Amino acid sequence: MAIKYGISSLSDPLALTEQTDWASLEHVLGPAEDTPIALTDLLDGVPEAQARAVDHLNDPVHHQNSLYSATVPAALYVAAILSDSRTDTLIPGGEGGQRYPLRQALLDWLGSIADEVGNDAEATWLRAGFSPEESPEFMAVRAIRPAPFQAVAAFFQDANLIVREAAIAAAIPLLDAPELTGHQADLAPIVRGVLAASSNRVYRHIALCGLGTWGEETASLVDRTEYFSDEPPF
Repeated sequence: MAIKYGISSLSDPLALTEQTDWASLEHVLGPAEDTPIALTDLLDGVPEAQARAVDHLNDPVHHQNSLYSATVPAALYVAAILSDSRTDTLIPGGEGGQRYPLRQALLDWLGSIADEVGNDAEATWLRAGFSPEESPEFMAVRAIRPAPFQAVAAFFQDANLIVREAAIAAAIPLLDAPELTGHQADLAPIVRGVLAASSNRVYRHIALCGLGTWGEETASLVDRTEYFSDEPPF
């Protein structure tokens, strides 16, 4: 029997992999029977296997920023293992062949998932003549946003600056959830102090967009022509 997804799921990632009926769920390639193996490799694999597991999350589970029925349990599993010491490793695949933190990759992935169901995403659906309610995957990811936020928030003060920045960046789209908007005012100074000065251009872009959406002043932080051009800084 499949478990009921919710914040309590964060306490038992093993139950998510063992009790979820992955064969009944899908990613872009079809039944997601291979996904629990990839999720297990995030903790138990060598760095190369961990990197392949991250690739699995990005494609097929989140292929070209799309959401699938396998996305929700995968996202809850990722949130549940963030604090596991085995995610505090370096994996291959960074720029120039350098290794980068697995925990950063997982935080970035959670932020990407959240961004696909945020207010801007909803507006895009509506402009195209569709309603988000027509997508069970969209609504399912929306419903679990408090759980990933709970996990992500634990790293707002992480000693590793890269992880700290990734956590704050991941939190910004999560705070579109109505039950989480009250945290925007508390997070705004951290976003301003950490992400707006980041050397990571993508994180800076996320920070400025988030602060602007929350009604915060942003003109004094950056050259607006750099961050608010027609093309995103990816």
